[in-house]
Amino acid sequence: MSNPETRIAQGRGDKPADIVLKGGKLLDLMTGALLDGDIAITGDTITGTLDTYDGVQVIDVSGMVLAPGFIDTHLHIESSLVTPFEFDRCVTPRGVTTAICDPHEIANVVGAPGIQYFQDASQHTLLDIKVQLSSCVPSTHMETAGAELLAEDLKALKGHPSGLGLAEFMNYPGVIHRDPDAMAKLRLFDGEHIDGHCPLLSGKDLNAYIAAGIRTEHEATNPDEALEKLRKGMRVLIREGSVSKDLHALQPLLNVTTSPYMCLCTDDRNPLDIADSGHLDYMIRELIRLGTPPLAVYRAATLSAAEAFGLKDRGMIAPGKRADIVALDSLESCRAQLVIAGGRLVNDDAFAKRGSVEPIARNSVKAPRVKASDFRARANREKTDVIGIREGQILTDHLIEDISIQDGDKAPDVTRDLIRIAVVERHGKNGNIATGFVRGFGLHSGAIASTVCHDHHNIACVGANYEDMATAANRLGAIEGGFVVVDRGEILAELALPVAGLMSLEPFETVKARLIDLRDAAQSLGVTLEEPFLQLAFLALPVIPALKITDRGMVDVNKFEIIP
Repeated sequence: MSNPETRIAQGRGDKPADIVLKGGKLLDLMTGALLDGDIAITGDTITGTLDTYDGVQVIDVSGMVLAPGFIDTHLHIESSLVTPFEFDRCVTPRGVTTAICDPHEIANVVGAPGIQYFQDASQHTLLDIKVQLSSCVPSTHMETAGAELLAEDLKALKGHPSGLGLAEFMNYPGVIHRDPDAMAKLRLFDGEHIDGHCPLLSGKDLNAYIAAGIRTEHEATNPDEALEKLRKGMRVLIREGSVSKDLHALQPLLNVTTSPYMCLCTDDRNPLDIADSGHLDYMIRELIRLGTPPLAVYRAATLSAAEAFGLKDRGMIAPGKRADIVALDSLESCRAQLVIAGGRLVNDDAFAKRGSVEPIARNSVKAPRVKASDFRARANREKTDVIGIREGQILTDHLIEDISIQDGDKAPDVTRDLIRIAVVERHGKNGNIATGFVRGFGLHSGAIASTVCHDHHNIACVGANYEDMATAANRLGAIEGGFVVVDRGEILAELALPVAGLMSLEPFETVKARLIDLRDAAQSLGVTLEEPFLQLAFLALPVIPALKITDRGMVDVNKFEIIP
């Protein structure tokens, strides 16, 4: 970082600035006006605006609109299926210059070293990765994770330059009922930023949750829920990921009045969706297309996000702020023509000059080798709890169906879209296998399986027959985790994710191509879901209502208990 004397001198124009952007229109986030004037940059800091400057390097941005770099206020980079370095290369050229991440996916596999991997990576990426410390590893007591993080473990991770408080506190029952482990973590971060996660919570329970010191929330899925949270002082993060799609539901709530208290997040988007539609740039385009004033949208994507998380050094193109700038063809189209991140011009040369960190958590799939009979649903009553998928949401319905028993087993019934779902413990802890039923895939043959299985990241598998389910689950052990599609014993498509069973070591372009193959293969089995693999992953997350499954059984999330 440059010294104050240099910044003052270049801001006054006594010396040429390091970089000057000339000819563009600056987006004023106070009024929405587009203003003339140069932008002077000294090191990683903006030192001059709305005036004329000389520069050592002058960049012509004539005809472009200059906005602050975009801030993704909540995501898990692992769920983008690539390393932090490939994620940087994927989204930073689209104008995303800050990502507030919770590495609880990798932490659930390997614990503190997973968080340290992201902390180390943050020192090298062009994208400024802010690493919150994962609050719920595991997310609940109803699953088997690869690691556990208690308050004393988090204390040892505090103090890193990338640190930004405590990540989403998913165990909201633990907060409102004062669970001792939850309280120890809340006390450790009392007065610091604590991120929230409380789907459908309202009334006095919501009051209690917020009173714990929790400031932000990304799980609101309807305007009434979001409005109550706003009125009670929470900053609401509008989410639009590959599975969780809340933008259209919450868009009517975002306007110039509410925009200082609303932000944008992805939580999470994969490289295929980013390539097809975009990242935060997609959210901005879509909100404006739906009629939200551009001022409100760009505030939510930049300044409001910075303010919500206490990042006083960014969020505006103004003197003294971090030089995170995106030059756009227009506010409405939001297509980045040039990006500056921390004073560095984002291009292939800048990516090539980054440092690197060795990947960790190889060979993390330690599941037992399974056989077809392991997926039988042994039962003595026909009344059956069934997970009902809501496409585009991670909320599910708790359905009850009558399923006949034959030879002591309830078999999948593809004519009713009642297919087997199973979770196989893969951390080498106990070898648990739990089975159940799910409706919503449309699968009529074969099986799909994944080690991306929130948040414990065991093996999740759905299938129309047990033989293909066994083949799919065993294949994941052979490729160190990932996604696989099987039919009649044949591997139709796969994507290896050897870093913790979560991230590929391939370029994001390769991952995108593999995801296309996987999607096509899944559709060939009858799958109707747009994003079947990540939808499958969230069926195992026992902190999102109403019915889920872990390696310990079917979970009634509303009662917060495993169904006997």
